[in-house]
Amino acid sequence: MDARTYLEILHVAEKLKDTPRHCTTSKGKPESVAEHSWRVSLMALFLKREFPDVDIDKVVSMCLIHDLGECFTGDIPAFVKTDSDRQVEDSLLDQWVASLPADLSSDIKALYQEMDAQETKEAKIYKALDKLEALIQHNESPLSTWSENEYELNKTYAFNTVEFSEWLTTLRQEILQDTLDKIERGE
Repeated sequence: MDARTYLEILHVAEKLKDTPRHCTTSKGKPESVAEHSWRVSLMALFLKREFPDVDIDKVVSMCLIHDLGECFTGDIPAFVKTDSDRQVEDSLLDQWVASLPADLSSDIKALYQEMDAQETKEAKIYKALDKLEALIQHNESPLSTWSENEYELNKTYAFNTVEFSEWLTTLRQEILQDTLDKIERGE
């Protein structure tokens, strides 16, 4: 890949730095999609020893690219995102990925196909971490920034996504305890 093409790809990805998510940081600043993707990737990297039979580098790659479609559509919270929203995002992302240099395009398409199929342990871990990071961030954000439905979502969301892993199920339970403690304290 030539240097100009590489820069153009990075210019598209840079949009995620300015794409706000629904959640805020612990100081109340709107979180960006890039910040979310970075921490999901970091979460994966830190699990290398917990999942020695898994290609953690692949999981990190999945985590890094999982929200690239939001470069084109912005972030729509999971609890309001429609099938139509998903179709538009997927279509725009597919067009962009197809425009990349052939070898890069092929690699990214393969990752997205694996992520969508949710058949491999790598894909399941990526999906679980994506959802868990959102819950962790909500627990870190001021309670005053939560919408009414998030009180229940933070108690129930993602349990089915982690059930394939005892370790991730335990992590989800710890996140739930943090949620309950936060609500009780009224923070």
